[in-house]
Amino acid sequence: MSPLDKGAQPMVRALFRSIPMAAHSALGGELHLKLYYPAVYEGSPEQKNTGMLPPAPCSAPRPVAILMPGINVAPESYGWIARALAEVGFVAICYGWISEELPGFPALSPGLDVQALTPEDYGRRPSATALAALLEDIRSINSAGPLAGQLDPDRILLGGHSAGGSVALMNARPEWFPGLKAVFAYGSHSKASTMLGYAADTYLRLPADVPTLILGGSEDGVIAASAFRYGQGEEPADPVGPLMRTFAEALPRQQGDSHLAILRGANHFSACWPADPATGRPFLDQACTRDESAIRADLAGLICDFAVARLQSDALAEARLRERLQDPEVCAAYSSK
Repeated sequence: MSPLDKGAQPMVRALFRSIPMAAHSALGGELHLKLYYPAVYEGSPEQKNTGMLPPAPCSAPRPVAILMPGINVAPESYGWIARALAEVGFVAICYGWISEELPGFPALSPGLDVQALTPEDYGRRPSATALAALLEDIRSINSAGPLAGQLDPDRILLGGHSAGGSVALMNARPEWFPGLKAVFAYGSHSKASTMLGYAADTYLRLPADVPTLILGGSEDGVIAASAFRYGQGEEPADPVGPLMRTFAEALPRQQGDSHLAILRGANHFSACWPADPATGRPFLDQACTRDESAIRADLAGLICDFAVARLQSDALAEARLRERLQDPEVCAAYSSK
């Protein structure tokens, strides 16, 4: 079937943007964004010539999902999650920012102010250095251009992977970032590095302001191999313990809308596809023990059902979410509160 035969069936398309960061951070540089949105192809000469398709007309304005990357993980690795969110009615944003948050170590980063994580400063101010610029740009996108009127700046889903997920969890405060309605993270926790001045086995208290979904994999070799950062010595540690303790001890929310899910057979980089072994720390990871496409399907299902249930108040999505959480073929462990 040719594209012309498909009529006006919705599909996922994407736009590219950049945000100069000089006005937002002393680190400067640019954020490079890719925005995924539901679109329609109507067959016009302009659409055939440029590839620029208009947004699907229904359900606007749409909630917005911001996906914060892990350190040195390319934003394209999260495109499959962004496309899944766009298919259920979101505008989803992946981004990258090359910055030097630690002197001498330039990296692709979610945007992190390390000083804001110290015992003196944690919880007093944001540590997410890219988020204010992203929210400002969302309003600009919504005011003019091909997606004008399509984004709802008052319905923001914040998500992330690895370090990006920790940044998302620790900054999930609508007081700091208006419009934030829910947060999720994969392979992320709030355990504090001893290099920042914390005692071993310290967990940073998370905000209790929005519904929270903490996800991880039963075979996470990166978390297991990172125990030395938290004063636990050089031997590999429990790969899921930090996530479970973060949810149980560091997240004080008790409104029945927050969940922990450890995906059976998944590893640290199950959130990334296609995989790129040349960047990040995949050499520390363990092998998946379940079909990787099935793991991604389960992960996308959990994220999308949580997103639709919390930002679109969808009872069917809520029911699907709870069914997935309780499926022993999907989750090696789960908890709700």
